[in-house]
Amino acid sequence: MGQRNLRVNALVKQEISLILHTRYRGETVRITITDASISPDLRSGRIYYSVLGEECEQRAAKKFFSRNASEIRHQLGKRIILKYLPHLKYFQDDSIKRGVDLLKFMDQFEQVDGPSLDPEQ
Repeated sequence: MGQRNLRVNALVKQEISLILHTRYRGETVRITITDASISPDLRSGRIYYSVLGEECEQRAAKKFFSRNASEIRHQLGKRIILKYLPHLKYFQDDSIKRGVDLLKFMDQFEQVDGPSLDPEQ
């Protein structure tokens, strides 16, 4: 991936995050934009988001993006100038949840395993 594509991804991620947390402040308080992946030809892109909360908040976030995708794209077009404004699709990123689950599993394994390998103990 070239430097240009990395910069475009970072810019789109930042601007969508700003749009969500200024224009849609009340509805998106639990949503974090985690990544943006724009194709090299700038025609399409994938936006990954994370939701803080239970299953109902995750469903609400999915509905929010399906309802407001065109308006977010329109606002993005006002903020950044690219040769083409990509058509964006939104996907929930569950990597944070998987990381928390992994840490819990590791903590359980450490408690069952017994003493640690730390030489000072």
